[in-house]
Amino acid sequence: MFDKVLIANRGEIAVRVIRACQKLGVKTVAVYSDADKEALHVQMADESYHIGPPPVAQSYLNMEKIIQVALESGAQAIHPGYGLLAENAAFARKCQEKGLVFIGPNPEPIEAMGFKVKARQIMQAAGVPIVPGNVEEALDLEQTKGFAQEIGYPVMVKASAGGGGIGMQIARNEKELEQAFKMCETRAKAYFGNPSLYLERYIEEPRHIEIQVLADNTGHTIYLNERECSIQRRHQKVIEEAPSTFVDQEMRQKMGTAAVKAARAIGYNNAGTVEFLVDPEKHFYFLEMNTRIQVEHPVTEMTTGVDLVEWQLRIASGEPLTLKQEEIGINGHAIECRIYAEDPDKNFMPSPGKITKWQVPELEGFRADVGVYEGYTVSPYYDPLLAKFISWGKNRDQAIDRMIQALESTVVDGIKTNVSFHITALKSKLFRGGRTTTNFIDQLKKEE
Repeated sequence: MFDKVLIANRGEIAVRVIRACQKLGVKTVAVYSDADKEALHVQMADESYHIGPPPVAQSYLNMEKIIQVALESGAQAIHPGYGLLAENAAFARKCQEKGLVFIGPNPEPIEAMGFKVKARQIMQAAGVPIVPGNVEEALDLEQTKGFAQEIGYPVMVKASAGGGGIGMQIARNEKELEQAFKMCETRAKAYFGNPSLYLERYIEEPRHIEIQVLADNTGHTIYLNERECSIQRRHQKVIEEAPSTFVDQEMRQKMGTAAVKAARAIGYNNAGTVEFLVDPEKHFYFLEMNTRIQVEHPVTEMTTGVDLVEWQLRIASGEPLTLKQEEIGINGHAIECRIYAEDPDKNFMPSPGKITKWQVPELEGFRADVGVYEGYTVSPYYDPLLAKFISWGKNRDQAIDRMIQALESTVVDGIKTNVSFHITALKSKLFRGGRTTTNFIDQLKKEE
């Protein structure tokens, strides 16, 4: 095991990684921008280093500076968390070149999955079902129109190098397709430096269900069941749960087997997630692979008893994965709510500012992964995620009840949060009934 690890991230995921390192007796190094000098992860780490001004391009995305700090501090490895440099193959390669261990997969699997068209080609060749659409690179507008007629409307235009819901647009006819193509091309170039697009058949009222995988450096790969991640806003997940109310044991095994096949097709190592779109008839299709730890990993931990971040560290340090597939069961039900500094009454606008009161309950079957504290000032420079609330119950109803109790017992003053939205969502007939498709939030508004 490593003696010292640098965490190239901030907020609650940096705190989560620090706790996993502490559990294993590993010393930690935090990095921070001007805006984060008072941040919780900085206070918790054994050492901390300033890396630049608030904009991420000048701090948390500054590869050379972060690697320099790792070497100067004597860290042997870098954990990237999620977002920022987590799925950056160039950063993983630079770490290797400097003799540092990147706590995640090798650069090659990151590259393979980072370009969506290439990922679709690999999965199709491996026998993993993909959403009907093109598997060629960079269609022009006229080719796109012809292909849309071939597969049938509605279609989804997507950025080939995209992620996080950026550069995606639904088109239900040719006129909408023209508008979607231009918008996605512009956004893809601006956000990813790559304007190429591809086309998929749009699946009406799908579910977004993902499979967690773990793989060691010898190729031993297992799946740790599914997470239901369909409740989304602007293509960003808001509430997740495990297991899915829609998945039975036979389907779980089929999806898990497909996820393992996907991971092996690219020589994957460490923790990763294979995401699937699932139609109302339970047909599932490869969407993408996230080559990192996921925001929603705690619901898998709560229902399997497996510490995923600990295994990230163990695998990266060269330990074999000792878990066997037949040992992975499902214990109860878990739900995660992402707590953001945003105002639900103003279209979820970010709400930066000083937290004058922060009161989160301690309850049975409840876990809070927190990145802030009372007196902390939420910066406007970064994603406004404050914490993740995770509840566990012997069954889904108990998990829901415990989460509602935790949410109703939470007090946050000084800023706005989306706690009230979560309470409304979890109390709804839609959620109680397990009708959690990607259209959930629109349907919830109608129910209100």
